[in-house]
Amino acid sequence: MQWEIIICVVLGAAAGGFVNGLAGFGTALMSLGIWLQAMPAEQAVPIVAAMSVISGVQSLWLTRSGLSKGFRRLPRFLLPALFAMPLGTYILFWVDASTIKITIACLMLLYGAFLIAKHSLPQMNKDHPVLDALVGFASGLLGGAASLSGVLPTMWAALQPWNKQETSAILRPFNVIILGLACAVYLWRGYFTLDTLGLMAIAIPSTLIAAQIGVALYKRLSDGAFRRLLLWLMIGGGLSLIARELLFAAL
Repeated sequence: MQWEIIICVVLGAAAGGFVNGLAGFGTALMSLGIWLQAMPAEQAVPIVAAMSVISGVQSLWLTRSGLSKGFRRLPRFLLPALFAMPLGTYILFWVDASTIKITIACLMLLYGAFLIAKHSLPQMNKDHPVLDALVGFASGLLGGAASLSGVLPTMWAALQPWNKQETSAILRPFNVIILGLACAVYLWRGYFTLDTLGLMAIAIPSTLIAAQIGVALYKRLSDGAFRRLLLWLMIGGGLSLIARELLFAAL
């Protein structure tokens, strides 16, 4: 195995693990842009899903103070996502790595723009079960296709009057369950080859260590500082990914 690939895997795992520990999602947003430079999508996406689950499981304890309210809302998102997730896995057959990378970059920039505009958006003081279900369904599709199950629920949660702990009580279990099932589907379809498992073994230590750093930072950040950090992570990552893709296209 080439050293360039190993370095790429370690860097992607560290970036994804850190953001997942910090925010409860985002492994795919940070890792795929790096890993897709060194491996095909049908290999990178299953590894991202597995690393999301590994880093997400160890940070689930952070949801303890908001468990009752978060778990009460969780089925509205989770049940539709369970139907959509297997459909999303078939998208891997129809799109190439370049399309996935551009989609990821656009989602990162969209999320950054969303956070910038959030102060002028209305806060929703009522429950909206139907909209929750639609967000869950779309997130299941994204989770199956590219391990991006957390982006839409995070945007939706930002409109709600939920504190950081209540939001985490939805996002973290949701992503662990959806991406855990995505891993099962990838395994059934033969995506976890010996080469893929070897790359996963390299990625796991960096993922776990970086996730713990993200968890520690999460505990120390105020809501405002947390939001600003996430904003610049998304915008910077999206711009970087688009710039790299345009550069490779021009060569």
